[in-house]
Amino acid sequence: MKFNLENKVVIITGSSKGIGKAIAKSFALEKCHVILAARGKDALLETANEIQIAGGRVLPVVTDITKSNDIENLVNTAVAKFGAIDILVNNAGGVHDFLAFEDLSEKDWFDMFELNFFSTVKVTRAVLPHMQKKQTGRIINISSESGTQPDALIPHYNAAKAAINSFTKSLSKAYGKDGILVNAVSPAFIMTPQIEGILAEKAKAKNISVQTLVNSFLKDHRPNILQQRAGRPEEVAAAVLFLASE
Repeated sequence: MKFNLENKVVIITGSSKGIGKAIAKSFALEKCHVILAARGKDALLETANEIQIAGGRVLPVVTDITKSNDIENLVNTAVAKFGAIDILVNNAGGVHDFLAFEDLSEKDWFDMFELNFFSTVKVTRAVLPHMQKKQTGRIINISSESGTQPDALIPHYNAAKAAINSFTKSLSKAYGKDGILVNAVSPAFIMTPQIEGILAEKAKAKNISVQTLVNSFLKDHRPNILQQRAGRPEEVAAAVLFLASE
């Protein structure tokens, strides 16, 4: 499918690994100007190098999206270099420890919302005026099935993703008149390197293969995934490209 995105300027947060990296590579293949944003400099530069070797146009900007100064620098750098921002993909976020409600401190809740929700709010607030100036733009927030189908564990993460869904709907109604389309993509069980690492540790502890563990997880916890396999980051990227297009 042709998305006709050539020369569009795209900011993707959390784009050095996993789903964000797959999204960045997909936009690069569409001949966009891709601005990569992530905290880890080494992984960021490695991803940028991969994209450049493949012929993509990419600008890496080391960014901690929990810091307002970093966000301001990211947006200012993109506008100074390219003159506009056409597409924003708020992908940064995540969860590390799968804890129950009683094991979560108040700080855990604040930190989770800072990383997953308020970062999306802050980056969007910084980018939005540039889109309003052009009366066109696309904002795509990477949420999670946890925002609508939460499990018993990680309630702070589930709540943060639910907040992203509500935020997305509010913005879509507020700024559609400005030619700015705002959507969310909510991945389910996606086999990212981070998830693969977690599964490898658990499989080793149980003395079983990763695939056996995945099969068991799908059967017991995700029977609604009819193909009974994990999704791929590239499949999420395809949905994002579609929503970014005309």
